[in-house]
Amino acid sequence: MSSRRSLSIQLATGVESPEKVSQAFNTATIAMASGIDVSLWLSGGASEFALAGNAEKFELPHAAPLAQALASLIEGATVTLCSQCAKRRNINDGDQIAGIRIAGAAAWVEEITQEGVQALVY
Repeated sequence: MSSRRSLSIQLATGVESPEKVSQAFNTATIAMASGIDVSLWLSGGASEFALAGNAEKFELPHAAPLAQALASLIEGATVTLCSQCAKRRNINDGDQIAGIRIAGAAAWVEEITQEGVQALVY
């Protein structure tokens, strides 16, 4: 039995819900800084953050810069773009920021059903 804790966060909303976006990224970066293995899944409107320049455009008063949080997560966690969401937005593999992988719902279900994983959906 593993004692390692993991957190899998699925962000299913984008600029239309800025506080949810900020909260998901804030939770992910704080968990990562606390030594927890973090996986961030970008789905729905959040898929757009997988493209270069979009995180830089995001603004929310009193919130940490999203681009900085995304860069930290790419470096120290796993960031995944939902494959179906990518297809619906004509995002092809290779269009996303380097370090972001593309995978489908089956991979997320496999991830969140592992022992020691807590899943959050924003």
